[in-house]
Amino acid sequence: MTNAAAAPRKLTLDGVDYPLESLSPEAREILGSLEFVQAGLVQLNNELAISDTARLAYLAALRREMKAASA
Repeated sequence: MTNAAAAPRKLTLDGVDYPLESLSPEAREILGSLEFVQAGLVQLNNELAISDTARLAYLAALRREMKAASA
């Protein structure tokens, strides 16, 4: 097992790398808000995928039921 030093975390914005420790308190706060919003979008996209899967299943069930009722 190696004890290599961890690479410093960085922010890449518009192709420019910024070490996180160099960010101003205001920039860190904005970055935190951005990360919060991005996490919320991931959650919403997951919920959308679940809902769309359920919608498709309900449509399939409705089609089966309609075919059975007309037979």
